[in-house]
Amino acid sequence: MSGHGFHVHGPHDHALEHAAQGGGDHGHGHGEDAKMTNQIALFTAIIATVGALFGYMGGATQANAGLYKNNAAIKKTEASNQWNYFQSKSTKQSLAEMSRDLAPKEDDKAKYQAKVDRYEKEKNEIKAVADKLEAEATEWDHQSDAQMHQHHRWAQSTTVLQVAIALAAIALLTKKKWLEYAMFGAGGIGVAVGALALLHI
Repeated sequence: MSGHGFHVHGPHDHALEHAAQGGGDHGHGHGEDAKMTNQIALFTAIIATVGALFGYMGGATQANAGLYKNNAAIKKTEASNQWNYFQSKSTKQSLAEMSRDLAPKEDDKAKYQAKVDRYEKEKNEIKAVADKLEAEATEWDHQSDAQMHQHHRWAQSTTVLQVAIALAAIALLTKKKWLEYAMFGAGGIGVAVGALALLHI
């Protein structure tokens, strides 16, 4: 061990060093290897950066989906409470109608009719609130579904970009040109899927 410390190199590091030294070849071969190494290194850096951004967006949309679903649940609970209140008013209205029909005096009938009218008015107001809350719950559900769809797109894009990076490492080690083309193809697909996510498609 030297005084400069102990270093462990992975296959990727060795491949880069080997390519930089020409891999034992000379002349034209060395130039081609160096060009390929530079292309793959640049591609990997760009795709890793784009993949990190897409991964962040995927996490953000997943968090939003959960938040929106929670908001929908809250609105549904509030709507349910309003419908229970509505049912309570309906029961009171039915009792008032029965009392009105059974009342022997006209004055009593008028008193109970006033209650019936009041309960009917209150029911309509409660129904309007309940309908509004249900509409809000449905809207939050739709927004949550849209965020989850977008999250899946970001996840698909990130996965394809990870495959592209893996192909880049293999291409660097094997010096196979077709793997380099596959790497570029996978990277392009990953970016395209990310564009679909950005456009909410």
